[in-house]
Amino acid sequence: MHPNATFRWQDREAMRALVRELGFGTVFAATPDGPRVAHVPVVWLDDDTLGLHLARGNGIVRHLDGTPAVFSALGPDGYISPDWYGLGQDQVPTWNYVAVELEGIMRRMAQDELVAQVDQLSAEQEARLAPKLAWTRDKMDAGLFAKMTQAIVGFRLEVTAWRGTLKLGQNKPEAARLSAADGAEAAGRRGIAHWMRRA
Repeated sequence: MHPNATFRWQDREAMRALVRELGFGTVFAATPDGPRVAHVPVVWLDDDTLGLHLARGNGIVRHLDGTPAVFSALGPDGYISPDWYGLGQDQVPTWNYVAVELEGIMRRMAQDELVAQVDQLSAEQEARLAPKLAWTRDKMDAGLFAKMTQAIVGFRLEVTAWRGTLKLGQNKPEAARLSAADGAEAAGRRGIAHWMRRA
């Protein structure tokens, strides 16, 4: 995470909400085959446990159970031009972003836990598509669903460390930060502009 304490984010509820909203991120682990990365959908199983799944054929799968890992969720981000601050010529470009890193131990799920995680994930995501009628696995042939879930492996990340970064121009005067937010929005970076205005 960013070394400047000004950008340190320690609000676990807000970090948890961002991870829930994104529903997707990256798992990093050291393995006997070298460092490995996997991109995964996630759900919160409780306040300190993420549920995720990967394709059984993913090379990282055989190394994850009991392994320390880091999950990274990247929220809105964007390039910030020094011209947008309105503070003169002695400014430099930067990149603003919102990010969460969760460190912990990976634990493989039993098949029934995996099915429950898939159900929870689809329920959370389908709810966002309302008024569309929600998809549920009841719409599938039960045998086909069981066969397809054999192709994925579920894991829990038992979170032991939380690290968050809100790099939103808080080190600049408020008027300069808001001016840069306007510039970011005009450049099509509405997400980071929204967060910069909230900082």
